[in-house]
Amino acid sequence: MGGMMVGAAGGLAAEPDGPGAREGLPSLVPLPVSVEERSGAKFALGSDTDIRTEAGSAEARRVGEHLAEILRRSTGYPVPVSDASPTDTSGIQLLLADADPVVGEQGYQLDTSPDGVTIRAEHAAGLFSGVQTLRQLLPPEVESATVTDADWTVPGVSITDYPRFGHRSVMLDVARHFHPVDHVKHYIDQAARYKVNHLHLHLTDDQGWRIQIDSWPRLTTYGGSTQVGGGPGGYFTKDDYREIVEYAADRHITVVPEIDMPGHTNAALASYAELNCDGIAPPLRTDIEVGYSSLCVDLPLTYEFVADVIREVAELTPGPYIHIGGDEADATTDEDYALFMSRVIPIVEATGKQVMGWHEIANTDIPTDAVPQFWSTSTSHEGVRAAAERGAKVLMSPANKTYLDHKYDATTQLGLQWAGFVEVRDTYEWDPGIHVEGVSESSILGVESPLFTETIVTTDDMEYMAFPRLPSVAEVGWTRAEARDWDDFRLRLAGQAAHWEVLDLNFYRSPQIPWPDAEHPPGTCSAPAWSATEVYLAGDVVSHAGREWTAKWWTRGEQPGTTGEWGVWRDEGSC
Repeated sequence: MGGMMVGAAGGLAAEPDGPGAREGLPSLVPLPVSVEERSGAKFALGSDTDIRTEAGSAEARRVGEHLAEILRRSTGYPVPVSDASPTDTSGIQLLLADADPVVGEQGYQLDTSPDGVTIRAEHAAGLFSGVQTLRQLLPPEVESATVTDADWTVPGVSITDYPRFGHRSVMLDVARHFHPVDHVKHYIDQAARYKVNHLHLHLTDDQGWRIQIDSWPRLTTYGGSTQVGGGPGGYFTKDDYREIVEYAADRHITVVPEIDMPGHTNAALASYAELNCDGIAPPLRTDIEVGYSSLCVDLPLTYEFVADVIREVAELTPGPYIHIGGDEADATTDEDYALFMSRVIPIVEATGKQVMGWHEIANTDIPTDAVPQFWSTSTSHEGVRAAAERGAKVLMSPANKTYLDHKYDATTQLGLQWAGFVEVRDTYEWDPGIHVEGVSESSILGVESPLFTETIVTTDDMEYMAFPRLPSVAEVGWTRAEARDWDDFRLRLAGQAAHWEVLDLNFYRSPQIPWPDAEHPPGTCSAPAWSATEVYLAGDVVSHAGREWTAKWWTRGEQPGTTGEWGVWRDEGSC
């Protein structure tokens, strides 16, 4: 088939107004390694479309059933799932044979023809990633919860795709505000659509303990009885947690549980007086202060407690990691902190798990298989650099680039701002491979976008803070640095809005993104581009981030879209 082949550095097409704008080809996020448009290779789903999965592979069958469930719900077609046959190549084929080895453990190839769609991978994780791309190739109505009419045509394409980093994660804090199983599942579903493959669950903190520990039952019955601002709190039973782990695994997401220590432990200390150095239990806390609590480092019972908790959590967790926190331990001296980690890390290792922790753990002599998670707003850390030099892998989540709980700008009602405002462009324009001095790309495990929940109560809150920034960080983790381009990305991200609207997702309409609407579809801006050094007078019109803006009065240096309704610029909509 003839067509145009576009490599990773070239985006999806060579249109002057951006790769995401090419007519007939949906916007894909994250950007694939290569896409070839194939004329005459469109495939139309119909009532007779079926899914054929690799014969004998239960994992491939689960991916097929996952896709079938989505298609049945929106199209109303029966979409049966059966074993693939060499003699019948029609329908949607999910195969674990003959994939180009370049796709590795998580990549895939997707090819269309008039007879069907074939996704090939070396592992089921790659098939699942290919299915997420197929969802974006279909019309947005594929996300509908009820049967709807649509043109169920997949454009003619040939895609080869694989990730830059193998570990791409989101973190959900259920400690500050408790979020029940259904909320967590909802977040898993949204993250999986952008090829995220790890869920870091922040299970314990000063304001609440959220995981059942049989040997220390008051951790949840008392320590989980409140949350930030008061309220009933809550916790996961072991069955709840197993349900989350299984649900995530079906979407090829590995759960990483966090038990934060030695700081961020007030809920535990309030639950058991004997864990305190003075034997006196502090009151439960519902504020958002940090740095005041610490397990008693010199107390033998502390390590019995830690061993019990880690053992029970490890037994529930099939994934390789246990996250031990370690951040903001301001009430612990450096000497005590190092002593504590020297005792706790072997406890984790004895369960067969690898240690993860916030980057402060790298201030101690951590083993080379321990993973420090970098969250600082700076671009240097001597402990992290030294750990990387010894062979440790680093998980990147700099707060001023990836924290989804931070305000977009001064008008954002939710969120914090201790690391500054974090707009969509901030989450996109950074490179994990060169971000920390002395830490090369070969030392980077991957990328994570945390969502702490001091102000996050509902799923609407979660969605508003995560979207559109979560897909942005997901592309940073998936797509090679040389292929990423902000002007391209913002157009492709705008194209995701139609899917989010069908999902009824409560996303933030960042002024940096040219969101499509009926009156102002995205296009080429005719007004001159805004310049930080230019002087503008009332009535002057500029273009910026795919939108037009009119100055209300004299200005120089104030960026359109950064100061809300009281700013100098009036938003005139998409170009």
